[in-house]
Amino acid sequence: MEDVRLIRSEKDYQAALKQIRALWDAEPGTPEEDQLEILSILVSKYEEEHFPIEEPDPIEYIKVRMEELGLRQEDLVPYMGNKGNVSKVLNRKRSLSLEMIRNLHRGLRFPLEVLIGESSLGLRSNH
Repeated sequence: MEDVRLIRSEKDYQAALKQIRALWDAEPGTPEEDQLEILSILVSKYEEEHFPIEEPDPIEYIKVRMEELGLRQEDLVPYMGNKGNVSKVLNRKRSLSLEMIRNLHRGLRFPLEVLIGESSLGLRSNH
């Protein structure tokens, strides 16, 4: 059983991944399984710090879900008010309103956390 060390560099990270692969089939209840679990925790911590996952853009999320669900822009009208609103939101010319967010969440089960996230609007402030 190799020593388990903190992961402080890319080299340490790659070495830990190699160890994990070697221990992948460790028998439950063995020291190897414990080592595998400890290494997994260390790798997870390193990845969170060095490869953070950004929240998805709400507009991109809506577009991806539309494709997955086979929805057209017209299908979003009941949730967003009218065709103009749908088009403006999907083209980043208008922000999602609170009512739209609620409707998309209730009607299509889109996660609130994603819908309220920052989107990269093409708008410029007039202030």
